[in-house]
Amino acid sequence: MTVRLNPRKLLLSKWTAVQPRNKEKHFIVVRLIEPEDPAQGIREVELEAVYSRHSRIIAWQTLTDTAVWRQGWH
Repeated sequence: MTVRLNPRKLLLSKWTAVQPRNKEKHFIVVRLIEPEDPAQGIREVELEAVYSRHSRIIAWQTLTDTAVWRQGWH
């Protein structure tokens, strides 16, 4: 099952990892990574773990996989 998302509305959205690692379960999108050519659209987002403040950059489409991510904090 997948979730439909608008990449422009992801900023500050909240996510829960289905398989938490290192106590990092809850995340927030802190940055949308814009390509050099704005016509291409957003490809990546930066997620920050609430617990550790560790951040990572992922393709925004990864968030649509419900086997990996759930929208909101659960």
